[in-house]
Amino acid sequence: MAIETITFGCRLNAYESEVMKAEAEKAGLSDAIIVNTCAVTAEAVRQARQAVRKARRDNPDTRIIVTGCAAQTEARTFGDMDEVDLVIGNADKMKAASYEPMVFGVRLNDKVQVNDIMSVRETAGHLIEGMDGRARAFVQVQNGCDHRCTFCIIPFGRGPSRSVPMGAVVEQVKRLVANGYKEVVLTGVDTTSYGGDLPGAPTLGKLTQAILKHVPDLPRLRISSIDSIEADPALYDAIASETRLMPHLHLSLQSGDDMILKRMKRRHSRADALAIVGKLRSLRPDMVFGADIIAGFPTETDEMFENTLAIVAEANLTYLHVFPFSPREGTPAARMPQIDRRLARERAQRLRAAGTAQFEKLCSSRVGRIETVLVEREGLGRTEQFVEVKVPGTGPGQILAVRITGTDADGLVGEAIREAA
Repeated sequence: MAIETITFGCRLNAYESEVMKAEAEKAGLSDAIIVNTCAVTAEAVRQARQAVRKARRDNPDTRIIVTGCAAQTEARTFGDMDEVDLVIGNADKMKAASYEPMVFGVRLNDKVQVNDIMSVRETAGHLIEGMDGRARAFVQVQNGCDHRCTFCIIPFGRGPSRSVPMGAVVEQVKRLVANGYKEVVLTGVDTTSYGGDLPGAPTLGKLTQAILKHVPDLPRLRISSIDSIEADPALYDAIASETRLMPHLHLSLQSGDDMILKRMKRRHSRADALAIVGKLRSLRPDMVFGADIIAGFPTETDEMFENTLAIVAEANLTYLHVFPFSPREGTPAARMPQIDRRLARERAQRLRAAGTAQFEKLCSSRVGRIETVLVEREGLGRTEQFVEVKVPGTGPGQILAVRITGTDADGLVGEAIREAA
């Protein structure tokens, strides 16, 4: 058996799983399963533990390694599982030495190899050949977070904010383009804090401009998510002037109510969020927005929730990632007055329904148009606004002009008419 990865959580985790697999292979490891966990909710941790148990049932003789954010924040939880052979912390998970077969000879009480993530100060610019079976590749430009939102455990899983030097990022993008990748996604834990720890304090906007300038053969550049209050002038300039920067941004919104935002210790207000969305749309009228939203945060009243529900339409948000609040031990929000979990789930469902309606509205508005589509798998691609499109008879890696003929449950249906200009 080769090395298999099981990934939970964010896009950054998806990228890191590819790097871990490559590093483990470099170390000579085989017949192993790497479970890359997420700690954002208690449910994510539960799912990871469940996946470990299933992996052991299905592969009784295979070595199982657990890593990622939940392994960092709850190392002993996974170390105490009989199914687990090794737990590797976030600081070491992308180092080949961590996967050398000899490490499996450690005593049982030493199988947890987790160091102090808060002492880490550098993020290596890991170069990979690409990501298996994809026309789109992720590039990690930043890791960690210096903010302390009251609901979030992630800073304790990822450590302080640290950035990959611009030159290393540009070189990695060049490598991916040379290997045939048509779209690159910049990703991180707090991507818009990029550069604050580097000499000269470059910004995400300046990094974006540098990539587009120095990699002219890159057709499409995408930013995975932003904390809108940190957006810098160079990023606004790039959005306004660079058509190769895709018109799709995912916002770390979390709530549409000012009191809840304050209790979350977010740095933006409801008015700030609406103003930033309006400014970006004025610069790029075809811009589409998604958002992370938490339903049922402690002390959230019906009126506070209605403010959040209303902002979905007011900001014309399309892609919603909705989480019913899940208290994480060790965070301030876990000590706040909680609301009923059933009510939190009901509110989450209402938000998801609003998001579905917004997505259907977007899809309906595209019927009859010609969209530029990157084909990612046989007969399946995405528009510049990240809408999935079924395009029969097309192959991965093509960028095509596609006439949208209809919609389905997943997005759009279209027919290829020519290669995109």
